[in-house]
Amino acid sequence: MTEVKIVMLENCQDLFPAKAHCDDAAFDLRSRVDMELPPGRSTLVPAGFCMELPVGFEAQIRPRSGLALKHDIMLTNSPGTIDAGYRGEVGIIMFNAGTQPFPVKRGDRIAQMVICQLPEVTLTAAVSLSETGRGTGGFGSSGKN
Repeated sequence: MTEVKIVMLENCQDLFPAKAHCDDAAFDLRSRVDMELPPGRSTLVPAGFCMELPVGFEAQIRPRSGLALKHDIMLTNSPGTIDAGYRGEVGIIMFNAGTQPFPVKRGDRIAQMVICQLPEVTLTAAVSLSETGRGTGGFGSSGKN
């Protein structure tokens, strides 16, 4: 099992990242503050903790589907990546795509965090690539079906 050290900021012990169910893929992240997300803008919402990821791992910060569906709340840089070398407070960049301000209360679940192991990868300079059926076809090139 991989250990990730979590340090909670002062008076934030109740916000410790946790899975709602034992078979969940992600840890729920909660807001450290009461605030309002203005419509049409990105806002940084602090989560009340710092962490130490092992080298070779990242934390991916992902949106909550209920906030997106019911309230038009998204994460601007989804998924956000937290690198193993970062030791500051985790913050969630939330975007209100709705038309009204959206209230965030301390303790509200605002995002999800998945811890992922990274493969060892070497990028190699090349002069050509192998042929495929798709080739250089990009965005929308595979049709609508």
